[in-house]
Amino acid sequence: MNHDQIRDTAARIVAYFEQLRPEKLHELDAIYTQNATFKDPFNEVDGLTAIRKVYAHMFLSLHDPRFVVTGNVIQGQDCFLTWEFMFRFQRFNTRTVQTIRGCSHLHLADDGRIRHHRDYW
Repeated sequence: MNHDQIRDTAARIVAYFEQLRPEKLHELDAIYTQNATFKDPFNEVDGLTAIRKVYAHMFLSLHDPRFVVTGNVIQGQDCFLTWEFMFRFQRFNTRTVQTIRGCSHLHLADDGRIRHHRDYW
């Protein structure tokens, strides 16, 4: 992929994550390769099925989780996204919105889907 294709791919990925809802989890196969890896402070999983479970659990555990991507850097097939993740805890039944600021390192496969995803926060 050339730089313009990677930039367009990154924009598509950002749009997906900013609009992520439980009913859109079936679309993850357009975002991740079947054998993708995902790691964040709580999870380290391999494969699309396991990644889908991580997101499904997020929607079960949190009220109104959403991502807002605040920046990106693209170099080769690596994309770094900075973001804010806003949510409310289900178990505390609170109206207080929590915000986590973090970043994702995405390594893209040749077809533009995510091969490796690592979150830092």
